[in-house]
Amino acid sequence: MTEIDEVGRAAEPCGRPGGLARKRGGGLPAVGALAAATFTVVTSEMLPVGLLTPMGGELGISDGTAGLTLTATGLVAAVAAPLLTLLIGRRDRRLVLVALMGLLAVANLLAAYATDVVVLLAARVLVGLGMGGVWAIAAGLVVRLVPERRVASATALVFSGVAAASVLGVPAGTFIGELGGWRAAFVAMAAVCGVVAVALGVLLPPLPAAGAVRLGGVLGLFRGAAVRTGLLLVVLLVTGHFAAYTYVRPVLEDVSGAGAGQIGALLLAFGVAGMAGNFAAGAGAARTPRGTLLLICGVLAGAVLLVPLLGRGAGTLGAAALVAVWGLAYGGVSVGTQTWLMAAAPGAREAASALFVAVFNGAIALGALAGGRAADGWGASGVMWLGGALALAALVTASVGRGPGE
Repeated sequence: MTEIDEVGRAAEPCGRPGGLARKRGGGLPAVGALAAATFTVVTSEMLPVGLLTPMGGELGISDGTAGLTLTATGLVAAVAAPLLTLLIGRRDRRLVLVALMGLLAVANLLAAYATDVVVLLAARVLVGLGMGGVWAIAAGLVVRLVPERRVASATALVFSGVAAASVLGVPAGTFIGELGGWRAAFVAMAAVCGVVAVALGVLLPPLPAAGAVRLGGVLGLFRGAAVRTGLLLVVLLVTGHFAAYTYVRPVLEDVSGAGAGQIGALLLAFGVAGMAGNFAAGAGAARTPRGTLLLICGVLAGAVLLVPLLGRGAGTLGAAALVAVWGLAYGGVSVGTQTWLMAAAPGAREAASALFVAVFNGAIALGALAGGRAADGWGASGVMWLGGALALAALVTASVGRGPGE
């Protein structure tokens, strides 16, 4: 018999989630497959960042309008995450993840053959569906795949897929776009989705849910003050980051004078630093979520605000240094805020993950939209001022808000 916990999700019957799953598989290969899945969904989501200029030029749209491809993806993912978590019920999470990866492959192929912005936006809607589902499921599975003592490091590994998307995915997409055009980058991404779908099917153990997540369980999490603080941090940090980062290519071109061939290298610097920031934040957040996020907020705000102040005078090398510090700070945002929320709602991991993904992707959409308006109205520097101001607001929130266990 199982018991229904306070958020409406059936408790796992084997003492802790996933005890049975690990007997049939799991461990590092399975966690690696989840990391590959997060890498794939984030690369699919962020691919337009490095292709914004050529996409807009061929389709005859402004940078701000091209940025709506990120807005559409984020909005759909924000809605899809909790809804898909509710709809899949007790279905095997392994099979659901494989199906969602297949959907992402189709979406990227559709984007590659888009003839106008309407078709491109339709493709990005499908990316949002796949992305929201994968994130909502994958983030809560780590505890079912590894022993308790390894959960923190395994969670950091899964979230390393986010930073790896910046290190490898977005720069590689930008490079492919320079060689074969932006459409070739989407075709390559579709192929990667297919490979990851196979890896998930082979490496993950069967992962049926012991109980379905219910709508009341997800909404009930808002009663926790620490959960509300964590979600507000997600909104401020992610909105601020994407308001600026969505338009990082035109910013680097206009403010720092970076050429088209240098953009990929600058994004690579961002991603390499982000990988380091992810693992550092994962270790730090396991000990002190508040202290880790205070550091992240402060460094992120400083780096973003210095881009318009120092970028032009410092040249490409100075821009590279600022972008690397920016990446170091933002690399820890996903794992830092996820760790905060998991600690704030330890009895409702999958429900908390669904809520986290919904808010995170809603913030991505809001950031891309706000950044687009700032870019069109205030120019390249405007998006940096907006992003930095929101990071400062997050710093205040992390300082005064209720934390896990308080």
